[in-house]
Amino acid sequence: MTKVRAAITGVGGYVPDYILTNEELSHMVDTSDEWITQRVGIKERRILKEKGKATSDLAANAIRQLLEKTHTAPEEIDLLVVPTITADMAFPSAANLAGYKAGLINAFNFDLNAACSGFIYGIELVSRLVESGSYKKAILVGADMMSSITDYTDRTTCPLFGDAAAAVLIEPTTEEYGVMDRLIGYDGSGKEFLYMKAGGSLRPPSHESIDNKEHFVYQEGKTVFKFAVAKMSDISVEIMKRNNIGDNEHVWLVPHQANLRIIEAVAKRMGIKREQVLINIHRYGNTTAATIPLCFWDFEKKLKKGDDVILTSFGAGFTWGSIYLKWAYDTN
Repeated sequence: MTKVRAAITGVGGYVPDYILTNEELSHMVDTSDEWITQRVGIKERRILKEKGKATSDLAANAIRQLLEKTHTAPEEIDLLVVPTITADMAFPSAANLAGYKAGLINAFNFDLNAACSGFIYGIELVSRLVESGSYKKAILVGADMMSSITDYTDRTTCPLFGDAAAAVLIEPTTEEYGVMDRLIGYDGSGKEFLYMKAGGSLRPPSHESIDNKEHFVYQEGKTVFKFAVAKMSDISVEIMKRNNIGDNEHVWLVPHQANLRIIEAVAKRMGIKREQVLINIHRYGNTTAATIPLCFWDFEKKLKKGDDVILTSFGAGFTWGSIYLKWAYDTN
Protein backbone atom coordinates (compact mmCIF):
# COMPACT_ATOMS: atom_id res chain seq x y z
CA MET A 1 0.00 0.00 0.00
CA THR A 2 1.35 3.41 -1.00
CA LYS A 3 2.15 5.64 1.98
CA VAL A 4 0.56 9.08 1.99
CA ARG A 5 2.55 11.94 3.48
CA ALA A 6 1.61 15.54 4.18
CA ALA A 7 3.75 18.08 2.34
CA ILE A 8 4.08 21.85 2.45
CA THR A 9 3.36 23.04 -1.10
CA GLY A 10 3.28 26.80 -0.65
CA VAL A 11 3.99 29.67 1.74
CA GLY A 12 2.39 33.07 2.34
CA GLY A 13 3.00 35.76 4.92
CA TYR A 14 2.08 39.17 6.23
CA VAL A 15 3.71 41.70 8.54
CA PRO A 16 2.29 45.11 9.47
CA ASP A 17 3.85 48.25 7.99
CA TYR A 18 4.78 49.90 11.29
CA ILE A 19 8.35 49.17 12.41
CA LEU A 20 9.13 49.59 16.11
CA THR A 21 12.90 49.97 16.38
CA ASN A 22 15.15 49.55 19.39
CA GLU A 23 15.84 53.27 19.20
CA GLU A 24 12.16 54.08 19.60
CA LEU A 25 11.86 51.62 22.49
CA SER A 26 14.76 53.36 24.24
CA HIS A 27 12.52 56.44 24.53
CA MET A 28 9.72 54.38 26.08
CA VAL A 29 11.67 52.38 28.70
CA ASP A 30 15.17 52.30 30.15
CA THR A 31 16.90 50.31 27.42
CA SER A 32 19.13 50.73 24.38
CA ASP A 33 19.80 49.20 21.00
CA GLU A 34 23.05 47.71 22.31
CA TRP A 35 21.38 46.16 25.39
CA ILE A 36 18.60 44.53 23.35
CA THR A 37 20.85 43.37 20.51
CA GLN A 38 23.41 41.77 22.82
CA ARG A 39 20.84 39.91 24.90
CA VAL A 40 18.30 38.71 22.34
CA GLY A 41 19.51 39.71 18.87
CA ILE A 42 16.46 41.79 17.97
CA LYS A 43 16.81 45.10 16.09
CA GLU A 44 13.17 45.83 15.20
CA ARG A 45 9.69 44.34 15.23
CA ARG A 46 6.42 44.95 13.35
CA ILE A 47 3.37 46.31 15.19
CA LEU A 48 -0.25 46.29 13.99
CA LYS A 49 -1.43 49.86 14.54
CA GLU A 50 -4.60 49.94 12.42
CA LYS A 51 -7.67 50.64 14.50
CA GLY A 52 -10.19 47.80 14.49
CA LYS A 53 -7.66 45.23 13.22
CA ALA A 54 -6.56 42.12 15.10
CA THR A 55 -4.98 38.67 14.77
CA SER A 56 -7.60 37.40 12.32
CA ASP A 57 -6.68 40.23 9.94
CA LEU A 58 -3.00 39.26 10.07
CA ALA A 59 -3.99 35.66 9.35
CA ALA A 60 -6.42 36.56 6.55
CA ASN A 61 -3.76 38.63 4.77
CA ALA A 62 -1.29 35.73 4.94
CA ILE A 63 -3.95 33.33 3.64
CA ARG A 64 -4.82 35.60 0.70
CA GLN A 65 -1.18 35.82 -0.35
CA LEU A 66 -0.77 32.05 -0.04
CA LEU A 67 -3.83 31.42 -2.22
CA GLU A 68 -2.57 33.87 -4.83
CA LYS A 69 0.96 32.42 -4.93
CA THR A 70 -0.26 28.83 -5.22
CA HIS A 71 -3.09 29.62 -7.65
CA THR A 72 -5.57 28.06 -5.24
CA ALA A 73 -9.25 29.05 -5.13
CA PRO A 74 -10.58 29.81 -1.61
CA GLU A 75 -13.35 27.22 -1.97
CA GLU A 76 -10.74 24.46 -2.51
CA ILE A 77 -9.48 24.74 1.08
CA ASP A 78 -11.15 22.16 3.31
CA LEU A 79 -9.22 22.69 6.56
CA LEU A 80 -7.91 25.82 8.33
CA VAL A 81 -6.01 25.70 11.62
CA VAL A 82 -4.71 28.85 13.32
CA PRO A 83 -2.17 28.41 16.12
CA THR A 84 -2.43 31.58 18.24
CA ILE A 85 -2.53 32.89 21.81
CA THR A 86 -3.96 36.26 20.82
CA ALA A 87 -7.29 35.48 19.17
CA ASP A 88 -9.44 38.55 18.51
CA MET A 89 -11.72 37.53 21.37
CA ALA A 90 -12.50 34.52 23.56
CA PHE A 91 -14.97 33.39 20.90
CA PRO A 92 -15.50 33.01 18.00
CA SER A 93 -12.08 31.67 17.05
CA ALA A 94 -9.50 33.57 15.06
CA ALA A 95 -9.68 30.77 12.48
CA ASN A 96 -13.41 31.27 12.11
CA LEU A 97 -12.97 35.01 11.49
CA ALA A 98 -9.84 34.72 9.31
CA GLY A 99 -11.46 32.05 7.16
CA TYR A 100 -14.50 34.25 6.63
CA LYS A 101 -12.37 37.28 5.73
CA ALA A 102 -10.31 35.21 3.27
CA GLY A 103 -13.37 33.61 1.67
CA LEU A 104 -12.73 30.03 2.80
CA ILE A 105 -16.34 28.90 2.57
CA ASN A 106 -15.65 25.14 2.81
CA ALA A 107 -12.94 24.99 5.46
CA PHE A 108 -13.41 23.17 8.76
CA ASN A 109 -11.62 25.59 11.08
CA PHE A 110 -10.39 26.02 14.63
CA ASP A 111 -7.64 27.62 16.75
CA LEU A 112 -4.80 25.79 18.47
CA ASN A 113 -3.07 27.09 21.61
CA ALA A 114 0.44 25.83 22.30
CA ALA A 115 2.07 29.27 22.64
CA CYS A 116 5.43 29.49 20.85
CA SER A 117 5.19 25.80 19.93
CA GLY A 118 1.88 26.41 18.18
CA PHE A 119 3.16 25.93 14.65
CA ILE A 120 5.00 22.70 15.55
CA TYR A 121 1.90 21.33 17.26
CA GLY A 122 -0.13 22.49 14.25
CA ILE A 123 2.11 20.63 11.79
CA GLU A 124 1.73 17.48 13.87
CA LEU A 125 -2.07 17.78 13.93
CA VAL A 126 -2.68 18.93 10.35
CA SER A 127 -0.25 16.42 8.83
CA ARG A 128 -2.04 13.58 10.61
CA LEU A 129 -5.41 14.78 9.32
CA VAL A 130 -4.12 15.10 5.75
CA GLU A 131 -2.40 11.71 5.91
CA SER A 132 -5.69 10.14 7.01
CA GLY A 133 -7.25 11.13 3.71
CA SER A 134 -9.92 13.30 5.32
CA TYR A 135 -8.55 16.58 3.95
CA LYS A 136 -6.90 17.42 0.62
CA LYS A 137 -5.96 21.08 0.93
CA ALA A 138 -5.23 22.41 4.40
CA ILE A 139 -3.91 25.77 5.53
CA LEU A 140 -1.93 26.16 8.74
CA VAL A 141 -1.35 29.79 9.65
CA GLY A 142 0.63 30.88 12.68
CA ALA A 143 -0.65 34.30 13.70
CA ASP A 144 -0.16 36.47 16.75
CA MET A 145 -0.66 40.10 17.66
CA MET A 146 1.71 40.05 20.58
CA SER A 147 1.59 43.82 20.97
CA SER A 148 -1.91 43.34 22.42
CA ILE A 149 -0.51 41.50 25.48
CA THR A 150 2.86 43.26 25.83
CA ASP A 151 3.52 45.74 28.64
CA TYR A 152 5.43 48.62 27.06
CA THR A 153 6.58 49.83 30.48
CA ASP A 154 8.37 46.53 31.21
CA ARG A 155 11.93 46.73 29.85
CA THR A 156 12.47 42.96 30.20
CA THR A 157 9.62 41.84 27.92
CA CYS A 158 8.61 44.73 25.65
CA PRO A 159 11.66 44.41 23.34
CA LEU A 160 10.90 40.76 22.63
CA PHE A 161 7.63 40.60 20.76
CA GLY A 162 6.14 41.58 17.40
CA ASP A 163 3.03 41.01 15.29
CA ALA A 164 2.90 38.81 12.18
CA ALA A 165 1.24 35.90 10.41
CA ALA A 166 2.54 33.29 8.00
CA ALA A 167 0.68 30.44 6.33
CA VAL A 168 1.53 27.16 4.64
CA LEU A 169 -0.52 25.03 2.28
CA ILE A 170 -0.38 21.35 3.21
CA GLU A 171 -1.41 18.65 0.72
CA PRO A 172 -1.10 14.86 0.46
CA THR A 173 1.68 13.28 -1.58
CA THR A 174 2.80 9.73 -2.32
CA GLU A 175 6.35 10.86 -3.06
CA GLU A 176 9.13 10.82 -0.46
CA TYR A 177 8.62 14.43 0.54
CA GLY A 178 6.77 16.19 3.33
CA VAL A 179 6.60 15.34 7.03
CA MET A 180 8.91 12.39 7.69
CA ASP A 181 9.07 12.33 11.50
CA ARG A 182 7.98 14.25 14.57
CA LEU A 183 8.69 14.44 18.29
CA ILE A 184 6.44 16.43 20.64
CA GLY A 185 6.89 17.18 24.35
CA TYR A 186 5.20 19.01 27.17
CA ASP A 187 5.50 19.64 30.91
CA GLY A 188 2.71 21.59 32.59
CA SER A 189 4.85 22.38 35.62
CA GLY A 190 6.47 25.15 33.58
CA LYS A 191 3.35 27.32 33.83
CA GLU A 192 4.83 29.48 36.62
CA PHE A 193 7.73 30.69 34.46
CA LEU A 194 5.92 31.93 31.34
CA TYR A 195 2.26 32.93 31.36
CA MET A 196 -0.41 35.63 31.32
CA LYS A 197 -1.93 35.62 34.80
CA ALA A 198 -5.41 37.04 34.19
CA GLY A 199 -8.07 36.89 31.50
CA GLY A 200 -8.98 33.20 31.74
CA SER A 201 -11.48 31.28 33.84
CA LEU A 202 -9.04 31.01 36.77
CA ARG A 203 -8.71 34.77 37.12
CA PRO A 204 -11.35 36.61 35.06
CA PRO A 205 -10.80 40.28 34.19
CA SER A 206 -11.43 42.72 37.03
CA HIS A 207 -10.39 46.19 38.12
CA GLU A 208 -7.80 44.54 40.34
CA SER A 209 -6.31 42.41 37.55
CA ILE A 210 -6.11 45.42 35.26
CA ASP A 211 -4.57 47.66 37.92
CA ASN A 212 -1.98 44.95 38.66
CA LYS A 213 -1.09 44.60 34.97
CA GLU A 214 -1.99 40.91 34.92
CA HIS A 215 -3.14 40.87 31.30
CA PHE A 216 0.39 41.02 29.91
CA VAL A 217 3.06 38.40 29.22
CA TYR A 218 5.16 37.46 32.24
CA GLN A 219 8.42 35.57 31.79
CA GLU A 220 11.20 34.41 34.10
CA GLY A 221 13.87 34.78 31.48
CA LYS A 222 16.77 32.75 32.90
CA THR A 223 14.63 29.69 33.61
CA VAL A 224 12.92 29.79 30.21
CA PHE A 225 16.29 30.22 28.48
CA LYS A 226 17.73 27.15 30.21
CA PHE A 227 14.74 24.93 29.49
CA ALA A 228 14.44 26.14 25.88
CA VAL A 229 18.05 25.33 25.02
CA ALA A 230 17.87 21.91 26.67
CA LYS A 231 14.53 20.77 25.26
CA MET A 232 14.99 22.14 21.73
CA SER A 233 18.50 20.67 21.53
CA ASP A 234 17.64 17.26 22.97
CA ILE A 235 14.61 16.66 20.80
CA SER A 236 16.27 17.94 17.61
CA VAL A 237 19.42 15.85 18.13
CA GLU A 238 17.21 12.81 18.72
CA ILE A 239 15.23 13.36 15.52
CA MET A 240 18.48 13.73 13.56
CA LYS A 241 19.88 10.50 14.99
CA ARG A 242 16.84 8.37 14.37
CA ASN A 243 16.61 9.57 10.75
CA ASN A 244 20.37 9.40 10.06
CA ILE A 245 20.57 13.10 9.22
CA GLY A 246 24.15 14.27 9.04
CA ASP A 247 25.85 17.62 8.63
CA ASN A 248 25.59 18.41 4.91
CA GLU A 249 24.68 21.35 2.72
CA HIS A 250 21.12 20.11 2.19
CA VAL A 251 20.12 20.30 5.87
CA TRP A 252 18.33 23.35 7.23
CA LEU A 253 17.43 24.22 10.81
CA VAL A 254 14.33 26.39 11.24
CA PRO A 255 14.10 27.25 14.94
CA HIS A 256 11.54 29.28 16.83
CA GLN A 257 12.80 32.87 16.87
CA ALA A 258 12.72 33.87 20.54
CA ASN A 259 16.34 34.67 21.35
CA LEU A 260 19.42 34.61 19.13
CA ARG A 261 21.54 33.06 21.89
CA ILE A 262 19.06 30.19 22.21
CA ILE A 263 19.16 29.63 18.43
CA GLU A 264 22.97 29.62 18.39
CA ALA A 265 23.20 27.21 21.34
CA VAL A 266 20.73 24.78 19.75
CA ALA A 267 22.50 24.86 16.38
CA LYS A 268 25.86 24.23 18.03
CA ARG A 269 24.50 21.25 19.96
CA MET A 270 23.03 19.84 16.73
CA GLY A 271 26.23 20.39 14.76
CA ILE A 272 24.48 22.65 12.24
CA LYS A 273 26.52 25.43 10.63
CA ARG A 274 25.33 29.02 11.14
CA GLU A 275 24.73 29.50 7.41
CA GLN A 276 22.29 26.59 7.46
CA VAL A 277 20.12 28.11 10.19
CA LEU A 278 17.23 30.29 9.05
CA ILE A 279 17.26 33.41 11.25
CA ASN A 280 15.14 36.57 10.97
CA ILE A 281 14.66 37.44 14.65
CA HIS A 282 16.53 40.72 14.11
CA ARG A 283 13.76 41.89 11.76
CA TYR A 284 10.59 40.70 13.47
CA GLY A 285 11.33 39.70 17.07
CA ASN A 286 9.33 36.88 18.64
CA THR A 287 6.01 36.56 16.80
CA THR A 288 5.15 33.39 18.76
CA ALA A 289 3.24 30.94 16.52
CA ALA A 290 4.29 32.84 13.39
CA THR A 291 8.09 32.64 13.70
CA ILE A 292 8.77 29.34 11.91
CA PRO A 293 6.46 29.88 8.91
CA LEU A 294 7.74 33.46 8.75
CA CYS A 295 11.21 31.99 8.17
CA PHE A 296 9.76 29.87 5.34
CA TRP A 297 8.27 33.04 3.88
CA ASP A 298 11.52 35.00 4.14
CA PHE A 299 13.84 32.24 2.91
CA GLU A 300 11.60 30.28 0.56
CA LYS A 301 14.02 30.71 -2.36
CA LYS A 302 16.84 29.05 -0.40
CA LEU A 303 14.88 25.85 0.11
CA LYS A 304 15.19 23.27 -2.65
CA LYS A 305 13.09 20.19 -3.36
CA GLY A 306 14.43 17.28 -1.34
CA ASP A 307 16.25 19.36 1.28
CA ASP A 308 16.13 18.06 4.85
CA VAL A 309 14.43 20.63 7.09
CA ILE A 310 14.30 20.39 10.88
CA LEU A 311 11.84 22.58 12.76
CA THR A 312 12.11 23.06 16.51
CA SER A 313 10.38 25.22 19.11
CA PHE A 314 9.77 25.78 22.80
CA GLY A 315 6.88 27.60 24.43
CA ALA A 316 4.81 28.26 27.50
CA GLY A 317 3.39 25.36 29.42
CA PHE A 318 6.06 24.13 28.82
CA THR A 319 5.58 22.84 25.27
CA TRP A 320 8.24 21.85 22.76
CA GLY A 321 8.73 19.80 19.64
CA SER A 322 10.71 18.99 16.52
CA ILE A 323 9.48 18.15 13.03
CA TYR A 324 11.60 16.60 10.28
CA LEU A 325 10.39 17.16 6.75
CA LYS A 326 11.72 16.93 3.24
CA TRP A 327 10.99 20.13 1.31
CA ALA A 328 8.52 19.32 -1.44
CA TYR A 329 9.03 21.98 -4.11
CA ASP A 330 11.38 24.45 -5.78
CA THR A 331 10.20 28.05 -5.58
CA ASN A 332 10.49 28.70 -9.30
